[in-house]
Amino acid sequence: MGLTQRPRLGDDLFPRMTVGVMGSSGGMIPPEVFDRLYELGREIARRGYVLITGACPGLPHEAVKGAKSLGGVVVGVSPALNFEEHVVKFHSPVHGYDALIYTGSGLMGREIENIRSCDVVVFAGGRSGTLGEFAIAYDESKVIGILEGTDGITAHLQQIVSLVNKDTGAVVVCSHDPGELLDRLEHVYQEHLLPHYQKLVADRDPDGVLEV
Repeated sequence: MGLTQRPRLGDDLFPRMTVGVMGSSGGMIPPEVFDRLYELGREIARRGYVLITGACPGLPHEAVKGAKSLGGVVVGVSPALNFEEHVVKFHSPVHGYDALIYTGSGLMGREIENIRSCDVVVFAGGRSGTLGEFAIAYDESKVIGILEGTDGITAHLQQIVSLVNKDTGAVVVCSHDPGELLDRLEHVYQEHLLPHYQKLVADRDPDGVLEV
């Protein structure tokens, strides 16, 4: 179940699949929903994926704690300009991150960098900010996972897709179970994204080309 190692291109290791977790950073969140996000984080780490969040509290940070409990790799995309802003202005968490990327773009502005840094994106709970992240992911043809039963805007995302009535090329999969959801996301990644990535680098130097 799940990847046990990174896919290989010849003798070279291919970058790990990156999984974004987006969702409620506050509000009334039932304890059982926190538990499921913690389990989602553990599953991401167990499979060797890299977890990416908006470096915010709430549900995404619960996934961070779950991932770090198994030694997973976690990257936070911060709205802040630097560490001081991250802590003092945005009151954002610092525990559990292997790296914080400072965008200086504010809460809404950092969403683009956040989504674009992910191969697949999981949504749980959420309010207006999560809706904005979903709109970016859907419009930019991302592979999207909906963790059902987590309330918030996530409970309405399938209806929103039908109302939008726009084929962007995005793939949306759903499940109540974190492990099953990651299974489905992994299948889409291996069937569609990974072959495309492999084709892109097949005839190119994996170490890049020096500028002239």
